[in-house]
Amino acid sequence: MQTVVERELELKLVLSPERSIPVAARLMYRTEDPYAVHVTFHIGSDFPVHWTFARDLLVEGVFRPCGHGDVRIWPAETERRNVLCVALRSPDGDALLEVSSAAVAAWVERTLRLVPPGTETERLGIDAALAELLAPLPADDLWLCDPWLSDPWPSGESTDGEV
Repeated sequence: MQTVVERELELKLVLSPERSIPVAARLMYRTEDPYAVHVTFHIGSDFPVHWTFARDLLVEGVFRPCGHGDVRIWPAETERRNVLCVALRSPDGDALLEVSSAAVAAWVERTLRLVPPGTETERLGIDAALAELLAPLPADDLWLCDPWLSDPWPSGESTDGEV
């Protein structure tokens, strides 16, 4: 059974130290994809922007700076409130976002209660998928039998006319 944990949030897109604009976003976690966090940013265009990254990255980012490359997360304090800074990098550009750390931490806690760390693999069903993939099919019987047992040629004769 798949379970989804969602949360609508308002983030701030930091344009400069003095200026930021609000951005609506939806955090989503699906038990069928237990290692990933999905974030959809509604930026006022016809198409929302989707990002997917490791749940562990967000869990660690609540407490200390982490990540490298396209996604980096770190806790900070701005205007006497605790926030998470999220830096995103893509070929289309870079973005620095701020979001309430309490809101994200509460959402992350819900995902951790649903799928505790270390139990993600159980949700993937890899063993069942491998068993199904490796299970013999009726046509496999043709390959499992010895083809030489039904060889119609007496010993010493060849099929190409040479002896």
